Amino acid sequence: MNQFDDSKKKLAEAAESTKEAVKDAAQTARDSAKEFAQETRASAREAAQTTRETAHHAVDKAQEGLRAVEKELSPAIDDLSARAQEFCNKGIHLCAEGTDRARRHFQQAAETTTRYVVEQPGKSILMAAAAGAAIAAAFLLGRRR
Repeated sequence: MNQFDDSKKKLAEAAESTKEAVKDAAQTARDSAKEFAQETRASAREAAQTTRETAHHAVDKAQEGLRAVEKELSPAIDDLSARAQEFCNKGIHLCAEGTDRARRHFQQAAETTTRYVVEQPGKSILMAAAAGAAIAAAFLLGRRR
């Protein structure tokens, strides 16, 4: 065997050794990438679960806060509602009294007018005619303008 064949053989062995080393390195890289992907996926799942739990906790805290506010405001709302109801009842009572008072005054005026007409029929006719004439004159003056 000559030196050329010997070098060729050594070169072939080195190429085979390099090929094996590259295969091993590629397999190691694949395994590392797969492991990294699995770890990343697990971390993402944990992060999502933690986020979900935190969101649920925040919602629970918010609901507790709303219940506390509602509990605090409920007596004030009930008090305001009672006062409003009382105010409305007083208003209704005052309106009823005012209506009753107006009806009595109107009835009294009608009775007084009737009594005056019975006692003074001539004056009543003259007053009615004068009032009618005044109204007619005002109406006619209003139409001309």
